[in-house]
Amino acid sequence: MQQLDKESRYIKAKERVEELKKFYANLWSYILVISALGLINYLTNEWRYMWFLWAAFGWGIGVLFHAINTFRLNPFFGKDWEERKIREFMEEDEKTRKWR
Repeated sequence: MQQLDKESRYIKAKERVEELKKFYANLWSYILVISALGLINYLTNEWRYMWFLWAAFGWGIGVLFHAINTFRLNPFFGKDWEERKIREFMEEDEKTRKWR
């Protein structure tokens, strides 16, 4: 039993590390690509029209949602919410069984 618990904790930790790696790879790609686009923008028209900001804004929204998911920053549907709802449904089920 203890060995099984260790293995499941190891698997969860490994999945978490993979999730973090994917986020940081996404963030690093964002920084490099947007910087390159900014440089190209500057070299081609010297900030007369900063078109690279459209790409920065669009991809930035994706990075933001990725960060919220990776670091579990969602206050509405986080792990605590899930556990609270599971307990609530279990208690509700227990109450209805008493009256059957």
